[in-house]
Amino acid sequence: MDTVQKYTPGEHPDLKPPIGQTGLLLWLRKNFFSSTFNVVLTLATLYFLYLIIPPLVKWLFVDSVFVADSRAHCRELGTGACWGFIGKRLGQFTYGFYPIEERWRVNLAFVLFIVATLPVLWDKMPWRRNLLWFSLAFPFLAAWLLLGGFGLEPVATDKFGGFMLTMVIGVTGIVVSLPLGILLALGRQSNLHFIRWLCTGFIEFFRGVPLITLLFVASTMLNYFLPPGSTFDLLLRVLIMVSLFSAAYLAEVVRGGLQAIPKGQHEAADAMGLKYWASMRLIVLPQALKISIPGIVNTFIGLFKDSTLVIVIGLLDPLGIGRASLSDATWQGLSTEVYVFIALFFFLCCFGMSRYSIYLENKLHTGHRN
Repeated sequence: MDTVQKYTPGEHPDLKPPIGQTGLLLWLRKNFFSSTFNVVLTLATLYFLYLIIPPLVKWLFVDSVFVADSRAHCRELGTGACWGFIGKRLGQFTYGFYPIEERWRVNLAFVLFIVATLPVLWDKMPWRRNLLWFSLAFPFLAAWLLLGGFGLEPVATDKFGGFMLTMVIGVTGIVVSLPLGILLALGRQSNLHFIRWLCTGFIEFFRGVPLITLLFVASTMLNYFLPPGSTFDLLLRVLIMVSLFSAAYLAEVVRGGLQAIPKGQHEAADAMGLKYWASMRLIVLPQALKISIPGIVNTFIGLFKDSTLVIVIGLLDPLGIGRASLSDATWQGLSTEVYVFIALFFFLCCFGMSRYSIYLENKLHTGHRN
């Protein structure tokens, strides 16, 4: 007896795909076991991870000590990482030498920074239009909170340090260098010879000189060009140099995006009767910046990591705080914990920027993907 059920054309029910042709098994087979070489490479990688991960986890967490009064005390309590040192110096790592009784101002500035950043990065933020005005006012508000004056106790910038100093340099450099880099990129493509030569000379100079050299110039040689008795805040000099240096690299990234825009886009803007700045703002720049997102974020990440170079001119970023803390005989010999802790901070910040870049690329993507 024939038990096979017959269906009219177009009415046959969908069948489940074979095992291994969907889900996790398919992903594993395509990414790790697609060929003999990939199988060998996958197994070798798994063995390598087996060798390093268990001892690393044991050192970081299992045998580590989180509360201790000295390095010797740590070694009495465990054989792993001595995180008690980080706990004892966490305030210094975070705020540098900022007065303890005024640290609430740093905390408030950080909270307001998050509030000011959200409407810029997230277009679905409630009350976004109103909060954008707050984002524009935030730099002045943050400067007042951190530096004082007008009712707040003044705090000199030589008290800035640790992660706070890194955030100040990194965020200021990013915020200032992006619009300046866009203007330099437009200036380098200008039909006005003087503007084009000026922007080209600026870009080539700053791209041809190491940042550490510029920081030395800002910290020492600049005083020779100032009138006798005048003072120029060191941190402000650093912020200017870092912003100019980053702007030169961003200008080339944006210029690459501008050159990738088809000539027809410019001609379409001209046909619509748009003036230069209107066509750039409405048609050309949005497309160029979308193309340039990976390069822009890469420059931002490099700038954020380069903020550690200020240690060579006497500013105590997290590395400087760590080195100063290790000079204490009580905690000598714990440099590994210091560098791991600082590396984790920079990894989280840079990884966050990288992931946001990917999110922005996927959101703005309108073309075909293979």
